[in-house]
Amino acid sequence: MFKPAHELVLEAKKFVKECPASALHQQLAVPGSLLIDVREPDEYRQGHIAGSLNIPRGMLEFKISNEPSLQSLDRDIVVYCKTSGRAALSVVAMQAMGFRNVLSLAGGFDAWVAAGHPVARPGQILFE
Repeated sequence: MFKPAHELVLEAKKFVKECPASALHQQLAVPGSLLIDVREPDEYRQGHIAGSLNIPRGMLEFKISNEPSLQSLDRDIVVYCKTSGRAALSVVAMQAMGFRNVLSLAGGFDAWVAAGHPVARPGQILFE
């Protein structure tokens, strides 16, 4: 039986705790915490939350598996995407990998922006 992505996200969200945008700074104040943006690199370059690490959803498990510095299972981690669908799927995958303290940013990057929080953008390259 075919399950559309939306159904998979709804199922994943049953097992995911969320962090509201208003509490993100407090959550990230925990020493050693990590913020992961699971959007695609083009989305990240258009604007992201400062200090986030861009690991696209499709590469998440592979990147974590190949990078020992990302394998601390007790580390506080917040994951976000555009609206929270990919983040929910990512959190469930990370839980399956053994991570114990992973949250999804409620409403994703869109909620962050809508709340008026700052957006980081890479500097433009000037060819002068």
